[in-house]
Order: sequence, then C-alpha cells, then structure tokens
Amino acid sequence: MANRRCLQSLTRYFQSSKTLIPLSHIRAPASIYFLPQSQNPEPINRICNRFSASPHRFLFSRHFSSTDDDDDTDESDDEAEETENEAEEAVLSAEDKDREAAEIGYKVIGPLQESDLVFKPYEPVFAIVQIGSHQFKVSNGDSIFTERLKFCDINDKLILNKVLMLGSKSQTIIGRPTLPDAAVHAVVEEHALDAKVIIFKKKRRKNYRRTKGHRQELTKLRITDIQGIEKPEKVIPLKTEKKEKLKKLAIEAI
Repeated sequence: MANRRCLQSLTRYFQSSKTLIPLSHIRAPASIYFLPQSQNPEPINRICNRFSASPHRFLFSRHFSSTDDDDDTDESDDEAEETENEAEEAVLSAEDKDREAAEIGYKVIGPLQESDLVFKPYEPVFAIVQIGSHQFKVSNGDSIFTERLKFCDINDKLILNKVLMLGSKSQTIIGRPTLPDAAVHAVVEEHALDAKVIIFKKKRRKNYRRTKGHRQELTKLRITDIQGIEKPEKVIPLKTEKKEKLKKLAIEAI
C-alpha cells in the first residue's frame, strides 16, 4: 500500500510539473519583452492572468477527504429547504391545503368550542386508521402520536378519513382498501418533539466523522368518536344482576 501511494504521489507531481511556469518568466517580466519572438510566445500579462485564474494547475497540493466545507454546505442546504417550505406554506391556498391534508388522511373542521361535548364514555368499538404512511388501532378516548400534521393548531377538530377497518362485538367491516362511510373524529391536544436520536457517520482511515442529532416533530391526537358501525347497547354486568336477585330474595324472605 505504501509503495502504491508513493507511486501515485510521484505521478501526480510529475504531471503537475509539466504545466509549471519557469520562475524566470514570473520574477523577471521585463526581460521577457527583450527576447526574440520565438522565445516569447505570450506576454507576461496573459501568463499572470492564467496563473491567477487557475492556480491549482501550477501548484501541487494534497486534498483530504474531510473538510469543514462539507458542514457549511449541509447547513446551507438545510436553511434553503426550510425557507422553501415556508414559502410553499405561505403560497398555498385554502383548497390546496385541504387537498394536501386529504392526501395525508385528515380534514380540519375548526377550533373546539366550550359548548362542544365531544368526549364520550368508552364504547366497545375499534377502528384502524391510516395517517400518512402509519396505521393505528384506536377506540374513543385513546391518544396517539403522529408525525407533525400541517395546517392544524391545538384544540382543532379533525376527521380521519382513511379508515381501513371497523370492528365491534357484533360485526366487523373491512375496507377495500378504505371505508367511504366511516369516519373517526379526533382533537389536536399538542404539538411536541420526540426524544433525540443521534446520527453518527464514520469512514475509517479517512479522518471523516460526523455527529448530528434529530428530534422528530409530533402531534398528539385524542380520539373522540367512531362512526360507521352499529354500536352495541350497554350490557349490565352479571355481578350486579346477582346482587339484585339476592336483594329481592332477602326482601321476600323478610
């Protein structure tokens, strides 16, 4: 390996030395104008301009694989992407926002009012909902964390349209792939950040190490209602029935 590197460095050096300009032409520009025409093909101004325009042709330097310029370019790319996303959000109209939200799998109804009684007691019904590229099994009263949802604020009411399956004690409905008449209602409770994830990159023997951290933006949803399936009536548990029977028997005995 060492001999191969020496050979590569020597070949680079000799290739670069072919394009070098003699020091006499650079240090003594006045003497060039007194040379014959055959020995003075170009004036010194052109030579100096060529040297200043492309100095890497005349100087031999070794390039390392890891530099600080990579970090600067990565940061500038991230800033450019953020500005582009902000500009897109500012330009989008209401119809475009609704269309983009429908593609993800939800629809914003409006802010939650004090008079709205959206939170209901637990019902033995479940639904499988798709939000973006993730699927969740939910019942009313459950809370789920999804990736940050656009165009919605805290205490906004949502309708999750992409319902893949509904189920209860009496029946099960499977979509192909979704159920058009089903809907799951939810309320946005908060926008938060997930735990930090460390991204470490390394290339051995190249003096290359990069460490970055990432915190995914999340949205917390509270499921309030599931529609599109028959909900079973409330059944009195057996224990209470036995207690009532025992009370009746005791009263009759007295």
